[in-house]
Formats: sequence, structure tokens, C-alpha cells
Amino acid sequence: MNASDPNLPIETPDIPAPKRFTDPVKAVDRLCEVYEIAARYLCDRFGSTVNGPMPASRFRAYYPEIRITTTTFAQVDSRLSFGHVAGPGRYATTVTRPDLFRNYLEQQLALLIENHGGGVEIGASLTPMPVHFAVANDANITVPQEGVMQFTLRDVFDVPDLATTNDDIVNGYVQTNEDGSGPLAAFTAQRIDYSLARLSHYTATDAEHFQNHVMFTNYQFYVEEFESYARQALKNPKSGYTAFVSTGNHILTDPEGQIPATAKTPQMPTYHLKRADGSGITLVNIGVGPSNAKTATDHIAVLRPHAWLMVGHCAGLRNSQSLGDFVLAHAYLREDHVLDDDLPVWVPIPALAEIQIALERSVAEVTKLEGYELKRIMRTGTVATIDNRNWELRDQSGPVQRLSQSRAIALDMESATIAANGFRFRVPYGTLLCVSDKPLHGELKLPGMASDFYKTQVSRHLLIGIRAMEHLSEMPLERLHSRKLRSFDETAFL
Repeated sequence: MNASDPNLPIETPDIPAPKRFTDPVKAVDRLCEVYEIAARYLCDRFGSTVNGPMPASRFRAYYPEIRITTTTFAQVDSRLSFGHVAGPGRYATTVTRPDLFRNYLEQQLALLIENHGGGVEIGASLTPMPVHFAVANDANITVPQEGVMQFTLRDVFDVPDLATTNDDIVNGYVQTNEDGSGPLAAFTAQRIDYSLARLSHYTATDAEHFQNHVMFTNYQFYVEEFESYARQALKNPKSGYTAFVSTGNHILTDPEGQIPATAKTPQMPTYHLKRADGSGITLVNIGVGPSNAKTATDHIAVLRPHAWLMVGHCAGLRNSQSLGDFVLAHAYLREDHVLDDDLPVWVPIPALAEIQIALERSVAEVTKLEGYELKRIMRTGTVATIDNRNWELRDQSGPVQRLSQSRAIALDMESATIAANGFRFRVPYGTLLCVSDKPLHGELKLPGMASDFYKTQVSRHLLIGIRAMEHLSEMPLERLHSRKLRSFDETAFL
């Protein structure tokens, strides 16, 4: 029998009927129930059929969804940039892994119910759950090698559909769902599941370990200092940090404990200094280049972090700068080209006051310099990001002229990408770089100079980033998520 036959019967699990909730906790409980039934059904059917002959029917389960209908405009605090829909109508979003996103979902639903009243409806959606994403979370299932199965997977189960796994909502291309309802969240369940799978692959750590404050760096030296800082923090019960997680999901709670070496280094080694409420800090070594910067932020964005920062090295472009000086980005010159199709270069990427203040305050605290004296070691201005690491080897007249016209004070390969994707995904962003060389003025790092530079500067630079994140974690979420990041008709969820 050909499973592609439209008359082939489709088996589905028994799902509770849609129900309205005015309690966000109970609403998330029902989301978890619906999701678990669907995922367990697919896992069970996959496990029972994968080593056998072609089944006589297809197996299908659906993502849970949140749906709200409102007939009036909400009267909300005008300072609040999220937690309410744009106007009367029907709004819906599919949901995946509600267990992982429980705190986030409860917070968003509480605001939605408070601002609109009437509650939200929780039930099964009409969007099939791909079997790949269901079995990925079941450690007891062994997936056979390609070609071993006696039937084609897509003939029996739903598989990921890249045609519907996209960023159309965040890019502003989608105003309504297929059923005419408006989108309630920035990402669909399929898009989130896709990124959760990619995150595990690229970082070698599970999504559950990621914290709400993410730092990106382009050098391994920062990772070593981060581990050292984490061990000291774990010694202090008042720090609030409970564990340090390294690649391979190795969890360290003993500050003197050993971290086993990983068999294979992932593309983007990632480390997490955790707090019980998720307000800790994640550090991602994205390496060098805008492609990695985009890849990392594309996938971390679905976790809805409260802020992310770029803390790495750059080329100083002004003769008045010295090696080791800090650069606080107030603007970005985008020549990275990896986001041009998603966010045109004519879109301004504004500096966010809350992030800028936290960074400048942290520089002052760590360096013990204030006010005008702080200008001795820190410059503010435009950071240029390019996609050619060896730009110096080309005719310099063009690039240097553009850099001068833009008033750029530093150049790297990641910062503008991270900031632009923060703007695109509505994640507060910032950049604090450290000058490691001055190619326009003949000051390149020699091996010995580099060792001394890294030894004296990396620890201080990383500490500034950590302090900034800690200051941001103390800020109310309603204040941190600036209205600068929200467009005309925004989704209710962050």
C-alpha cells in the first residue's frame, strides 16, 4: 500500500477539548498536558514501527496552541511594550516545549489576561508536530541510520517543513495566520523546535541550561576567564549562582570539581553560569565572522533572552587609541552582508539607553575611573563590522574612506551582526569591545605582546561584561525591553 495515498487512514491521539483559562499557571499546565500527549504518541508509534514493515496508516499529532479573542482595544500602560495585542480580533500561536518555557509563558499569559480579560483558550492546533522534534527529546529512542528502515519516514509521519519554518513574523512579512487570526508570538512552534535542535548541535549544551543574559565573544581566552570567575562565584553562597555548565552538559556545583574534556569541540562552545530563576549568564564563543554571529543569534533568539552583549576584540581605528582601550558602540556600520535580506542596511540600529548605562557603569566600577577620566580608556562611537578578515590586503582607499566617513572608531566581524539581529528579534543588545591592534597605524600584535595583552586585559574586560549583565538582571523586564524594538503592529508576546 502506498502511504502517499490520500485515502490512507490517519491515526491521532486523544487530546482534551479546547478550554478557556483565566489562570496563567493552569493554562500552562494544560499546554504541557496537550504537548506531552502529542509527543508521547509520536514517540511510541515511532518506537513500535521503526524496525518493522510499512504500517497500514499514518500517525499524526498536533502542537498545542494558545488562542485569544478580543472585541475591544486594551487600556494598558503606554510604557509597556508587550503583553497586549494591537487591536480587536483573533490571535493565536502554536507552542512547543511548554515545560522549557514555563516561566516565560506564565508571564506572557498573565499580562495578556490582565490587559484583555476573558482568558485564553488552550487546545490542539491544526499544525502537525514533526516526528523528528518529538523523538529528539526522548533519550530512550534509538534512531536507525538512513536506509535501514523498511519504509520512508515521511510516508508515515509528518516531517519538518522548511517552507513554513521561517522568520516571516519577526521580519514583518506575516500579518495573519492561515486561519485569519493574527500571530500572538514572534515564533511558531516549528521554528522554535528547529532552533532548539540546532542549538544542541552547535553548542553541545541543552537549551534548558541557557540563561536569560547571553554574552558572545570571539576568543577562547574569555571562556577560560569565565570558568575561573564561575568557580569563585560558586564559592560564595551570596552570589546567587548555583551551577556552572560546560559543553557536553557537564554540570559543576563544586567549585573545586573537575570538568571532563569533551571528545569533540563544538562549533560554538557554550558555557552557563546558572541561577535558579534563569537570571544567570551564558557565554558563547562564536569564533570569528558574521556568519557564526548570525547563526548563534538566529537560534538563541527563540529562547527569548532578556539581553545579549558582544564582548570581544576589535581593531582600533583612531591614532589616539591604545591597545587595551575599550570601545562602547553607540552605532554600527553594517558591511557584514549576512542580514541584508532580512534587515535592509537602511534600517538604523539604535543604541539602547538601558544597556549603554549598564555597560558604562560597569566599566567605571571595574576600572575605578569616572566621568571625564573614563575617556582615557574608553571611546564611544560607531563600530564597523565587515565580512572580510583580511581587508587590509586589498586596496585600502575604498574601505578606509568609508570608515572615515562613518566616523568609525573600531572594526570587527561580529558586533553589528549581533546588534542587528537583536533589533530584528526584539532582544535588547549592546557591544563593549577591547582594542587588540591598530592596523591603520602599524600596531599589530606580535606573539609576545599578545600574551601580555591578553593576560592583563581579558579578565578585566570579561568582568565588566558580567557586571553589566548583573545590573541588567536587577532591572524590571518592562523597563529593559525598550519600545524602540517594537514595530507598529507587534505580537503580544516578547
